[in-house]
Amino acid sequence: MFTVTVIIHLFASVVMILSVLLQVGKGATLGSSFGGGGSSTLFGSSGPAPLLAKITGVCAALFMLTSLYLTYHSSRYKSESVMSALPVVEKKAESPTAQPTQPGTTGTEVPQPKK
Repeated sequence: MFTVTVIIHLFASVVMILSVLLQVGKGATLGSSFGGGGSSTLFGSSGPAPLLAKITGVCAALFMLTSLYLTYHSSRYKSESVMSALPVVEKKAESPTAQPTQPGTTGTEVPQPKK
């Protein structure tokens, strides 16, 4: 079922992209891009707007539904990480390095500013 949903999801996304790209822009018609014009267009006298708008709407709804299903399905079934099979390597704690001190001091004195 998961694989079928992924295939439907991909198909809906590709068809939706194509239908959006084929839609008429402002001031341009699809028939003019194919060299035709007027009422003898490919989609009839009303143009491709109603058909492409319906296709886009159906594909958008299908895309949203499959997205929700795939999100629910993937969060419901947790899989093991590929890194869980590796052995755990513990890092040894490094000892703090001693701060350099001035000769004749123990390192615990607070230096006084020179006047």
